[in-house]
Amino acid sequence: MEESIEPLSRIFLDIGPFTIYWYGVIIGLGVFLGYILASRESVRLGMPKETFADLLLFAIPISIISARIYYVTFRWEQFADDPIRVFYIWEGGIAIHGALIGGVLTAYVFTKRHNLSFWQLVDVAAPSILLGQAIGRWGNFMNQEVYGGPVTREFLEGLMLPEFIINQMFINGTYYHPTFLYESIWNLLGVALLLYLRRVNLKQGEIFFTYVIWYSVGRFFIEIIRLDFLLIFGVLKTAQVISIVLVLGAVILWIYRRKQPGTKRYLDPALPETKAKASSKKTKKKKK
Repeated sequence: MEESIEPLSRIFLDIGPFTIYWYGVIIGLGVFLGYILASRESVRLGMPKETFADLLLFAIPISIISARIYYVTFRWEQFADDPIRVFYIWEGGIAIHGALIGGVLTAYVFTKRHNLSFWQLVDVAAPSILLGQAIGRWGNFMNQEVYGGPVTREFLEGLMLPEFIINQMFINGTYYHPTFLYESIWNLLGVALLLYLRRVNLKQGEIFFTYVIWYSVGRFFIEIIRLDFLLIFGVLKTAQVISIVLVLGAVILWIYRRKQPGTKRYLDPALPETKAKASSKKTKKKKK
């Protein structure tokens, strides 16, 4: 009976010569919902309404490219004999840490060009990024990837999982840990925590540091049981090393910024100077 279990189709829609996969649809949904969440919060803080729409125009393509570069760097043996395959991104092979690096660097340049606070912007973006990651892992589920070591069907049933998840974890005759689900749940809990911290009015940057620490801790432990992973020097799991570095970096920056006098709070107006100028212009018009 188990041998007859068919995986869910990876294809969302076929339109002539074009095929739309569930992976892309789910990733797109995560980006869209994250954008809505961040956009509404940015307006509440006084940022221009188009801030995140403009940012995503650059951040999405740059993040995809950096995610691919990151993956290829640590899996070069797959491409050494046929380097042109580096550009075959539709075959899979992107890494979330690479995407985050590209996205954060893009945000830094963007805030400098638009006279915004980098730390406040990434604070606003943090829950959206984590929400996108939580949703995006279901794209891995549809592709039957990002799973852990072998388990029994009884183990999965003991987790009270619905039948469709249990069946999708039956791959090549074996059941596996649904690590995609573990990470998705962990990320959703993190979203709830970050949304709560918005009300606490921490210093700018601290919501983002919380995101980095929360995600990195979860990823470190989930990586222990994952079967597909990148390696540094052929020995150390890349995601675990990066997670440790990110946690240490976030803690150090958190302590450093806490000691700096005059560090602004999360709920401080985003563009006080711009608002003052706008108010001044309105006053002048009234005088005329």
